[in-house]
Amino acid sequence: MTTSAPHGPELSRRTLLGLTGGLGAAFALAACGSNTGRPTTGPAPTGRSSGVGVTLEQWYHQYGEAGTQQAVEQYASAYPGAAVNVTWKPGDYDQTVGATLLTDGAPDVFEYANGPTIDMIRSGQVVDLTDVFGPALADFNPALIKRLTYDGKVWAVPQVVDTQLLVYRKSMLNKAGVAPPTTIDELVDAAGRLTSGKVKGLFLGNDGGAGLMGGPMLRSAGFDYLTDAGTFGFDDPRAATALGTLRTLFTSGHLLLGAPVDWFAADALIHGLTAMQFTGLWTFPEIAKALGDDFGVLPWPAMTGGAPNVPVGAYGSCVSAHGKNVDAAREFVKWLWVDSTDKQLDFATGYGLHIPARQSLAAQATALRQGPAAEAVTIAQRHGFPQNHLLWTPRSTTAFNDMMSRIVKDGADPGREITALKKIVDGQLADLGRTSPATG
Repeated sequence: MTTSAPHGPELSRRTLLGLTGGLGAAFALAACGSNTGRPTTGPAPTGRSSGVGVTLEQWYHQYGEAGTQQAVEQYASAYPGAAVNVTWKPGDYDQTVGATLLTDGAPDVFEYANGPTIDMIRSGQVVDLTDVFGPALADFNPALIKRLTYDGKVWAVPQVVDTQLLVYRKSMLNKAGVAPPTTIDELVDAAGRLTSGKVKGLFLGNDGGAGLMGGPMLRSAGFDYLTDAGTFGFDDPRAATALGTLRTLFTSGHLLLGAPVDWFAADALIHGLTAMQFTGLWTFPEIAKALGDDFGVLPWPAMTGGAPNVPVGAYGSCVSAHGKNVDAAREFVKWLWVDSTDKQLDFATGYGLHIPARQSLAAQATALRQGPAAEAVTIAQRHGFPQNHLLWTPRSTTAFNDMMSRIVKDGADPGREITALKKIVDGQLADLGRTSPATG
């Protein structure tokens, strides 16, 4: 997927991953999710399938990759069970969907970043798709299925997986005698040893990771935003230590800050401004073209008591409960995103580099069979965490972002900041009526 100017009007698959750390940091690229960075690629034409009888309306946000629009229109045209009108939606897709679902004009099928919101589910705007999967459910990325599950029901079918990883220049590490870091302590040490002259050891974004790395740091220490029971997930001194590590890096002089292009592109790594960078799988073709095999990939390292991890996210195909043809819409979603593995493989790797949502398909993708891309697939399957939690509300997101900025940039006490954040998040959870029940 191509990158775009900051805060562009449209969104493509990889924008989703702009939410991993602060869950809302300004993220300037054409990618997956609910951050911005949405490249405008022209008008929004409508494609119609050749089916007869029932007519379904299907919505997509405006992707940035060339050929993606034509591909989904071809998929629709190939469906034998109904006529399918594919609408490419420019502008603020999330807001348009949210407003339209409340009206008689709701589409039958629509995609949404990480699946429908908790409000969509609780208000009955979308239907349960659990039985659409059938025995194939076990083949889908488990972290994504967990994210799409509420009260034991799966509310969307993931279309494709995007992830972020720690990428490093092999030659730079070899020259400095530094082994690829497998723990946070090793990472901090490596960042220092790899910093020399104009080259910095690590790049986590121009804000020092405040908007990107909160989630990975919590998971490295064994925590997450919320517990599986839907309660505040990191009221613990070890979580405070983990978040404080980002402040240590920020003040160390070993982080690249103020790069010409932010973390979502590989420019800093390619041009030798940094030896290690946290960035997305979508950058790998560009890196390979520039550096050949002079790069490796790792999960974000673990701290004591935690685990290595990478964030994973996906657009989920949803069915409106107020559509005129709910059963037909469910059948179409099953045909396209569960049964038609050829189309799923094409969508994942034909217009950019992404991981098929069905794990068995990754081995069939030529672009994912070897080298760092193959390693990235294995890492995402073994160490992938949903980039956010279904019950983590926009208000919690904003408060978390503000907290991370104060900790990393201003040196605020992490323990006190976490205590203050917990009050806000607990209030949000109470408003949802979810104080203890499990969401999975």
